[in-house]
Amino acid sequence: MVKPEASEQQGPHVPVLLAEVLEALAPLDGARILDGTFGAGGYSRALLEAGASVVALDRDPNVIPFAEKLRAEFPDRFTFVAGTFSRLDELAGGPVDGVVLDIGVSSMQLDEAERGFSFMREGPLDMRMSSEGVSAADLVNTLEEAELANLLFAFGEERKSRRIAHGLVMARGTRPITTTTELARLIERSIGRKPGEAHPATRSFQALRIAVNGELDELVEALFASERLLAPGGRLAVVTFHSLEDRIVKRFFAPEKSEPTQSRHLPQIARAPLGWEQVGKAVKASAAETDRNPRSRSATLRSGLRTAVPVRPVSAAGLGVPEVRGAA
Repeated sequence: MVKPEASEQQGPHVPVLLAEVLEALAPLDGARILDGTFGAGGYSRALLEAGASVVALDRDPNVIPFAEKLRAEFPDRFTFVAGTFSRLDELAGGPVDGVVLDIGVSSMQLDEAERGFSFMREGPLDMRMSSEGVSAADLVNTLEEAELANLLFAFGEERKSRRIAHGLVMARGTRPITTTTELARLIERSIGRKPGEAHPATRSFQALRIAVNGELDELVEALFASERLLAPGGRLAVVTFHSLEDRIVKRFFAPEKSEPTQSRHLPQIARAPLGWEQVGKAVKASAAETDRNPRSRSATLRSGLRTAVPVRPVSAAGLGVPEVRGAA
C-alpha cells in the first residue's frame, strides 16, 4: 500500500522501480509501449526518452495537464487516451510491444486534499479516481455494520474491522462522517494507536479506496486485456503496492502455482500451456531507491513475456481476489 507520510514528502513525478521497469520492457528504441496508468507521466517520460513511442491511459481527469506537456514535447511519439486500463486493448489504437501498469493511488492524488485519498490532509471523504460514482463517504455512511466490517477486512486486511465498523456506525448515528480527518480520528478512537506503528486508519483507507474504484476487478480485467493485446514476444510489467494486488498478478502470470499439488501416486494431469514465460521472481526496490523515495518500500515488480498460447477467457478464479461477504 502507499504510505501517505512518504508521499507527502515526495513530488508527484517519482516513478518507483523505474530502471527495473525499463529493463523488463527492453528493447525500447523504436518500440510502441502502452502506459496503462499514466498518473503524472513518470514512466511515460522515461519510455519516450529511451526512444519508445507511448500510448498513455488514465481515468483521472486531473492528469490532463501532465499529458499535454508530454504531447508538446513528443508530438510524434506520445498519445493520451482518457479511459480505464481494464479496456486497454480497446483503447491502444493498434498493436504494442509492451504494457506497463503501476497499480494503486498515486502520490499526486494523495497530495490533493480535495480528492479525499489521504488521512494526513483535511478533505472531503471522496476517493473517486474518476470523480464519478459512489464515494467513500457513501460507503461509510450507508453500509450495514457487518458489511462495512467485511469490506475493511477483505480489501484492507484489517483484523480489527469489526471494532472499527461498530465505532463508525455509532458515530454516524449522530451525524454523517464527511471528512478524511474525521474518519481517521474515529478509527483511531476505535482501535487505539501504539507508538511507532503505522496510523491505524491506513488499512481502512486502503479498503475504502479499493472498493470505491473497483480496483481489484479493474486489475484482473487489465491483466487479461494485456494478454489479448500483446502478440507473442510482447512484454508486460506490473508494479503493485500491497499483497492483495501482488497475489493477483503472481497467480495471473503463473496460474499453475495456485493449483493443488498432484500426488505422485495418482495419474498425472497434463497442465495447460502457459501464456507467459520468462516470469522471474518479484523485484523489490534497492536500499538506495527506498532512501530516495520511501513510497518504493512497498512496491513489487512482476513481469513476463507473452507466448503464442491462445488468450484465456477472463476469470478471477484462482487469482485470490477477496470477496466481501454480504455485498450486493
